[in-house]
Amino acid sequence: MAAIIERVGPYRPRHATPDFHNMARSIAYQQLHGKAAATIFGRLCTAAGCDTLTPLKVLALSIEQMRAAGLSKQKLTYIRDLAEKTLSGDIDFTQLPQMDDEDVIEHLTRVKGIGRWSAQMFLMFALQRPDVMPTVDLGINVAIKKAYGKRQIPKPKQVLKISERWRPYRSVACWYLWRSVEVVAPE
Repeated sequence: MAAIIERVGPYRPRHATPDFHNMARSIAYQQLHGKAAATIFGRLCTAAGCDTLTPLKVLALSIEQMRAAGLSKQKLTYIRDLAEKTLSGDIDFTQLPQMDDEDVIEHLTRVKGIGRWSAQMFLMFALQRPDVMPTVDLGINVAIKKAYGKRQIPKPKQVLKISERWRPYRSVACWYLWRSVEVVAPE
């Protein structure tokens, strides 16, 4: 890890507000390249007539409008489920900062399309929790394989074991691991 930190340089995470807009953004970005996801999410916000999505603005959109923005049927279903559960109070973003990590994960995974990994990303980047270890994240696992000279992608139990030495700052370690496998374009 020391060699990665030396090569990558200072820790500079980007954080988001822990709200409905950013959770909906996370859903839109799932399994898409950043530029494509940004375009789709931008179209969704434009269709909703806002800079910041709210549950009411999402639910005011038709399925056709959401599809025209570029969302798959599955993702628009997930975002609508998030909106409905937020309006009903089943999901309460104002309570998340006071909850422990596992309670946040349980709370958010009530929504279709939000799994443990998405909830962990929300913990790291919106709630700024310092000790989150997403053991199934491909980028982290590839970085561990490379940095630790593993022959295969490590299993979640192996990732947890390796990450123990990074406590209580495993979120910081993840940031460095992600940066260590980024492809840098030649200048």
